[in-house]
Amino acid sequence: MAIEEYPSGTPFTGVAGRTTDESSPAWPAITRATAGSPNVVFVVLDDTGFGHLGCYGSPIETPNFDALAAAGLRFTNMHTTALCSPSRSCIVTGRNHHSNGMAAITELATGFPGYNGVIPFENGMLSEVLVEQGYSTFMVGKWHLTPSNQETATGPYTRWPLGRGFERFYGFLGGDTSQWYPDLVYDNHQIEPPRTPEQGYHLTEDLVDRSIEFIADAKQIDPGKPFYLHLCFGATHAPHHVPKEWADKYAGAFDDGWDAYREKVFAQQKKLGIMPADTKLSRHDPDVPDWPSQPPQARRLFSRMMEVFAGFLSHTDHHLGRLLDFLREQGELDNTIVMVISDNGASAEGGPTGTTNEAQFFNNAQEPLEDSLKVIDEIGGPKHVNHYPWGWTWAGNTPFRRWKRETYRGGSCDPFILSWPAGVHAKGEVRHQYAHIIDMVPTVLDLLGTQPPSTIRGVTQSPLHGVSFAHALDDAAAPSKHHTQYFEMLGHRAIDHDGWRAVCPWPGPSFAEAGVGFGEPISAARLSQLDSAGWELYHVAEDPAETHNLAADHRDRLIALISTWYAEAGKHGVLPIDGSGLARLIADKPMIAPPRDQYTIWPNTQPVPFFAGPRVLNRPHSITAFVEIPDGGAEGVLLCQGTAAGGYSLYLKDQRLHYVHNYVGRGLFEVSSPEPVPPGEHKLRFEFEPTGKPDLPNGKGAPGHLQLYVDGNLVAAADAAVTTPFVLNPGALTCGANPGSPVTPDYISPFKFTGTIHKAVIDLSGELIHDPELELRAHLARQ
Repeated sequence: MAIEEYPSGTPFTGVAGRTTDESSPAWPAITRATAGSPNVVFVVLDDTGFGHLGCYGSPIETPNFDALAAAGLRFTNMHTTALCSPSRSCIVTGRNHHSNGMAAITELATGFPGYNGVIPFENGMLSEVLVEQGYSTFMVGKWHLTPSNQETATGPYTRWPLGRGFERFYGFLGGDTSQWYPDLVYDNHQIEPPRTPEQGYHLTEDLVDRSIEFIADAKQIDPGKPFYLHLCFGATHAPHHVPKEWADKYAGAFDDGWDAYREKVFAQQKKLGIMPADTKLSRHDPDVPDWPSQPPQARRLFSRMMEVFAGFLSHTDHHLGRLLDFLREQGELDNTIVMVISDNGASAEGGPTGTTNEAQFFNNAQEPLEDSLKVIDEIGGPKHVNHYPWGWTWAGNTPFRRWKRETYRGGSCDPFILSWPAGVHAKGEVRHQYAHIIDMVPTVLDLLGTQPPSTIRGVTQSPLHGVSFAHALDDAAAPSKHHTQYFEMLGHRAIDHDGWRAVCPWPGPSFAEAGVGFGEPISAARLSQLDSAGWELYHVAEDPAETHNLAADHRDRLIALISTWYAEAGKHGVLPIDGSGLARLIADKPMIAPPRDQYTIWPNTQPVPFFAGPRVLNRPHSITAFVEIPDGGAEGVLLCQGTAAGGYSLYLKDQRLHYVHNYVGRGLFEVSSPEPVPPGEHKLRFEFEPTGKPDLPNGKGAPGHLQLYVDGNLVAAADAAVTTPFVLNPGALTCGANPGSPVTPDYISPFKFTGTIHKAVIDLSGELIHDPELELRAHLARQ
């Protein structure tokens, strides 16, 4: 007998009599997708430049990305916002980043509608649309779309993935994480990785495993139900972490340097039809030294850093291949729309010389070259938080100029691959139509034959800003429907209109030419000067690498484009223009909890992020752990913050109380009790008393006196010549264990406390000394 169903939310269509024999049942209809609807997979890479994938001319081996391109299409004119959170908000909503409140990364939110880091619910996400059309929806990997003050266990959870239409989530909320010891969240709670690096764990493999699991879970129940997988790798964002054998595959491959890399990739791009044969390569960037000018030892180090990056990308490609193989084996791949995009161009956060430990970079404590060379064979492994120098950044964005965070095309024009064998007949072709990531959602809806909903969960929806490029998939000659697109990122501005591009760089075309670095504010007077003389003009239809500034030759066109930029800025909430970095970081923001002098941390709770926790650096403070030690003793971590890259830990080992401060991975300052702590209840206390002022310009935090107390009695003391000055990154605060890499080599993580710890109390006194500019650098590097 057929089951009668009626639309959910409408009146019951059965009969409800006095008894069941006088009645007939009916059920609210289950939402089911149209039979044969394709699956949708978005693959979002991180900090992967236009010249990094093999199918875009790179020597880096990416056979699975290349195979997707061979089965589908490569776009040469796809644009992003040039930064992480803003781009990711566009990809999932189809609206411009300022309209999403995402002018920058969430940590740099300010109190203006385009800048507050809060994506409005009227800007519905593709997940919210498709889940209401009968799709399974999965978010796996990097999110970075939750307001930073809402990433803690306090919530609210309405802007976590499960609050925005995704039925399952496995990944990390912030801008970056260790690939060996990631900050993992499963649905709405933090978890530890299933294995250790010694057991072969790597985040990329784990993300693909979980993607396959989510799909298989759904398909075994309802094989015909389509899915939307939003897979956002941590790769190739720093830290560049990869098993050594993958990096070793590229031994010597980059010894001829970044200039040679650009020339080879550019030649291959013209051969592949990615760039027209008459394209001119953009200039040598003034901030990047000539490769031959670097000392031999530096070239050796820089080459290895690039080998590690290349291995990281190839390793990611390999694991993506496992997902594609699974879909192929299940008979799903042909009817799956796969879109591959990078969130922005390659990253320059490694600075001119790169780093083996970003914590040193953030704390003005960069290691000398000889120290880096001592660990050259370990780069990419669990002990280091490494990033290549920005010469490789510039090379990775070939043929364009500049990089991430800037709206020259090196920051905003990125690789884009689309494959749907069952729906797109063109194979292996190149498309040159102009497009922007806000066009991805409209294109998917167009391909699915559906319209954007007028409401989602009762909230009236705003119009989509993007336009579909579905008409161009089988027609290389089809004109683009996306005519005008504005850009603004940290005061750096641009606008595209029908093959012309105006750019107003901030603070200048390069740091060397500007005479200042990143993050300078823009005054009203300076803005007027920029609008009168700071804009450049390029005919990118003929000069895609922005090599010929035509501002003086086409003044009327430039003025019209500047006017159009302001019109778009007014429409999308771009004003006020803000070039600052530091001011945004230190701006007052509404926090979940007000500042306080005492923090109580309990065991078996979610780690507290550094920027939401107590600031202990450079100030007097104490840590008191309330414990019970059983007969026979106990060992383990009482309270720790940070990782092997830097941090501190209070712990018991060999029945003695220990404290260690790890200074940016370059020095350990320790104090230990000489006698065992006996069984019973105890208050175990550490105190830090500064004995001098920090030397911030030279990356040295306050020296201090380290003291241990057992039940109020001083049992040990020592001195630390230097401490961490600015930030612990990664810097999660945990009671009862040391998840991730160990703060000290004196124990093996997680080194859980084997007695009973009731709580740990951190007590603060004195004024906090901190440097917001260095904290800003830490935030930006986690994009």
